[in-house]
Amino acid sequence: MGLALAAIAVLSLPVCAARAAARHPTPEPRAQVQGVADKTLRQAIERAVGDAPGEVANRIEARRRAAQAAVSATALLRTEGYYDSEVVPDIGEGEHPKGILKVTPGPRTILGESRIEWVGTPPVDATDVAVRAGLKLKPGGPARAVEVLSAEGRLVAILQQHGYADAKAASHDIVVDHADKTMRPTFRIAAGALVRMDGMQLTNKGGRTNRKFLLKLAPWKPREIYKPDHVAELERRLLDTGVYDSVTVALAPQPNADGLRPVVVSVADRTRHALSLGFGYSTTEGVLVDSTFSTFNILHRADTLTVFAKAQTIDSRIGVSESLPDWWSPGQTLKFGPDVFRDDTAAYSNLGGELVADLTQRYGKYSFFTKGLSLVASRIDDHEGGVNVATIRPLIAVSFDHTNNTLDPLQGFKFDARAEPTAGYEERVGAPAGMKDHQEALAYLKIQAQASTYLPLDVGEDTVFAARVHAGSIIGGEIPLVPAPDRFYAGGGGSVRGYAYQGVGPHYSDNTPQGGLSLIETSLELRRRISGPFGAVLFLDSGTVGSQATPTFTHIASGIGVGFRYDLGFAPIRIDFATPINKLSGASQNPLQVYLSVGQSF
Repeated sequence: MGLALAAIAVLSLPVCAARAAARHPTPEPRAQVQGVADKTLRQAIERAVGDAPGEVANRIEARRRAAQAAVSATALLRTEGYYDSEVVPDIGEGEHPKGILKVTPGPRTILGESRIEWVGTPPVDATDVAVRAGLKLKPGGPARAVEVLSAEGRLVAILQQHGYADAKAASHDIVVDHADKTMRPTFRIAAGALVRMDGMQLTNKGGRTNRKFLLKLAPWKPREIYKPDHVAELERRLLDTGVYDSVTVALAPQPNADGLRPVVVSVADRTRHALSLGFGYSTTEGVLVDSTFSTFNILHRADTLTVFAKAQTIDSRIGVSESLPDWWSPGQTLKFGPDVFRDDTAAYSNLGGELVADLTQRYGKYSFFTKGLSLVASRIDDHEGGVNVATIRPLIAVSFDHTNNTLDPLQGFKFDARAEPTAGYEERVGAPAGMKDHQEALAYLKIQAQASTYLPLDVGEDTVFAARVHAGSIIGGEIPLVPAPDRFYAGGGGSVRGYAYQGVGPHYSDNTPQGGLSLIETSLELRRRISGPFGAVLFLDSGTVGSQATPTFTHIASGIGVGFRYDLGFAPIRIDFATPINKLSGASQNPLQVYLSVGQSF
């Protein structure tokens, strides 16, 4: 049924595209740019000119478009320093002529000496020196308006970083000398008074969070010199808790009787409970239903108690977790709780429970360091028979996300790595004839890292190249002593698409996946926004699993495919169709795999 629905969706795409084209005519440039030899400048003018919807109707419409284009081109040239440029709008021949811009850029104006004049009391000498060093307008450089305006904003920002919270640009004079082709900017800046901070003025009407807990989140001490980063960090700490509908943090406009400026904070609690549901589908991994029920502020310290349940053909679990933000120190979150699970895959079945505790410290905006510990007990049935396993697993993990959107990144990069030493024992039971039940000590280290990057290929970020690499190794263990669930596998929606879940890697003679001690995966995607919320993806995934701790590249599996996206605003719905490129020895595979989920594949 899943393949039939996928086929219907694919067949209906041309009809939908034709209707969309009828409603939204293909745009074309308002005018063609002529006379500009510099490729970069010409492309900038073309972007400024922009497009018009559909073909021009008549010569009057063509002249109107050309005139509009000339205004945009002239403004762009002036911002780039071409103050003596000439732009002449014109049109071509025929009943439906194209607009034309005949552009003569002329000589480019260069920067002369820049000046800073203080309005009112100047800042202390050290700050004055820092501000002038931050101007960064070098004489002789191109007189681009954006750089001059950016310099003005940079001067104010430097003052604020040095404690002058009320600093502002009073005015500026930009003198362009057409005789010697120079621009000489003068910036008039009002620094204001040096600001020292007080505590918080907190408003949390009807809130459930303990007031003393909130007051301890301030990253400054009374009488410290104002820093905007302190105010931003407080806002981030409050938002990170996830228990508030709204958070506002701002420096009070006036000092108090002690001459100090408090920070005014207002938080509004979200509803006491929240329910979320998630769905997914894969031809090999089955239907996924994921749900969480959260209760906020039970302990009155911005905490979250979550009951979660996940049901899937290959992985089902239910559990409880408690999250305590700012545990012992601000920016540090303690999360702990038990869960029970059942995994039923082609390689093994695994029934058990675990108790997990993680302590995560945030550094800056995007970097995280996690220390954790888990106690796991389970019964595993694999190719060798049944085994009871009990382990203790410390965890060290680092991650950072410098993308613009976690669920649909258009630019940036992210990275995460983790190391999990494992110690414990396994007791094999129900062994095949000729083997005795026995107990073995377990001791090995599992390490893995994943990095991805996103590169927009056009100004509008409509086309994005995305790449991912994932590598792992198990050191100090060997098969079969490393329990089957801890080994590496590849294949499936989050791995090498086109192959069955656990379909890539060593297999036993009866086609059961064996798993491995090393892993290498790569994914390449070309993502394109087609029209409105609709998009498409071309992708190539590759991966290999090795029987030794050192990765090898002797048996690489690759899958290729196409995907379709529908943007919900916060994330896209994705449906991917993938097919394997090469046949793997000892593994069965279908010619087509289908994956449906929310968010990009990586």
